Amino acid sequence: MLETNSTDADVLVIGSGVGGLSCAALLARYGNRVVVCESHSIPGGAAHAFERAGYRFDSGPSLYSGLSYSPSPNPLRQVLDAIDEPLPCATYDTWGCCLPEGDFDTSVGADQFCEVLQRLRGPDAVAEWRKFQRLMAPYAQAAIALPSAAVRLDWGAVRTLGRFLPTLAPHAANVAKLTGPFSRIMDGAIHDPFIRNWLNLLCFLLSGLPANGTNAAEVAFMFADWYRPGVKLDYPLGGSGALVDALVRGLKRYGGTLLLNAHVQQILVEKRRAIGVQLRDGKTIRARTVISNASVWDTLKLLPKGAVPSFRAARQATPECDSFLHLHLGIDAAGVRSDLTCHYIIVNDWDAGITAPQNVVLVSIPSLLDPSLAPAGKHAIHVYTPGNEPYDLWQGLDRRSEAYAQQKQARAEVMWKALERVIPDVRSRCEVALVGTPLTHERYLRRHRGSYGPAIRASEGLFPGPRTPLKGLLCCGDSTFPGIGLPAVAASGMITASTLASVPQHLELLRQIQIDRL
Repeated sequence: MLETNSTDADVLVIGSGVGGLSCAALLARYGNRVVVCESHSIPGGAAHAFERAGYRFDSGPSLYSGLSYSPSPNPLRQVLDAIDEPLPCATYDTWGCCLPEGDFDTSVGADQFCEVLQRLRGPDAVAEWRKFQRLMAPYAQAAIALPSAAVRLDWGAVRTLGRFLPTLAPHAANVAKLTGPFSRIMDGAIHDPFIRNWLNLLCFLLSGLPANGTNAAEVAFMFADWYRPGVKLDYPLGGSGALVDALVRGLKRYGGTLLLNAHVQQILVEKRRAIGVQLRDGKTIRARTVISNASVWDTLKLLPKGAVPSFRAARQATPECDSFLHLHLGIDAAGVRSDLTCHYIIVNDWDAGITAPQNVVLVSIPSLLDPSLAPAGKHAIHVYTPGNEPYDLWQGLDRRSEAYAQQKQARAEVMWKALERVIPDVRSRCEVALVGTPLTHERYLRRHRGSYGPAIRASEGLFPGPRTPLKGLLCCGDSTFPGIGLPAVAASGMITASTLASVPQHLELLRQIQIDRL
């Protein structure tokens, strides 16, 4: 353990989620003494991996893009490039859909979705989609013209961002619309009900909100990435745990320290300045700067009572997305159909609303791409309801009680039925079956009410930046700009880290990751 009678670190980061690790690894690369305190025994936050009976499971994210090549517009790939960390990936382009209109496979890329539309909706829908692709093209270019890697929150931004102004200038007229809801672009351009439902679904998967709440820049970025010729989706070999391991290796290579089972009890404050943290075991770690990767609500719980009351009241009122249900399965794969894809999206009812509880279910079978995730002849499967499980249904339940066990069984049924649309006899094949609930999220991920994150609607403004009223206390992660999702939290970590770096250091990082070549 670090010495605790002096300033032990230049920067202390609370939480080892992808945002926190991205921030910490970059700060270490910039030459800071960095300590990361993680409450759990496993790093990675919502992206951590765990093992049971020879199966390796992802706890959260399962869909990745822009990680298998460089330079890439994905901020997470940019972080890995900055800390010199490779991330071997399997690539693929097809996933399955089980929708009210029927079951079909679709692909990323410019053309294949048109084949689906032709089959389901006819030539008018194809024409409307083609027209919409042309409409989105300049927005997609605008979304990547000003890379988040160049953003910093001080006057140094004049130099780091200024170099991209010539690239951004042709897109200036579109930038304003990118800060509002995607529905502002979609409405009036899309009339076909299936395409509208499809775009609302993609928005929900990106942000936890439908099109009228999702920032247009997020969707434009997706169009730039998913609907271009020859595009592939990625899956890190070794699962999400391999991604976390790469960030941890980078942190340690540059001299940073990761402390596991190090639960932060309180942020220490003197004269309106954060000076370090106190751990649950009573030890203190002092630092010049404290960065919280915890959610906004969990960060507030760490502040001393009475500190910054107006800030506390405003941030406590942040609306929250619902939580998750998870089904982690290890199955015997003998005789399973040979045309399975890695991912499936199941929507039960468009009319119920895309955010309705248990209406959308995602299936991930990553062992199809990386057989090392399961024993020979087996598959590791992750089924989940993405941010649509109400916490109130679980609040107050004793996790050791029979009532909790029965609730898990009942609420998990929608996931079993969704998976049975893909593997009809899956229940008889099961060797491992684990159900995770909002209480699991709350306990292991230290997530307020197990929430997916803030439900900040694009029509009501952007996510807040990393600064707080307390000197020496910054934030990163999915409660700060740009918001929810792996690329967004990596971007938030980059922005926070670069704000603390000198301008020459920041410019050198941009040169290293070849951001000008995007």
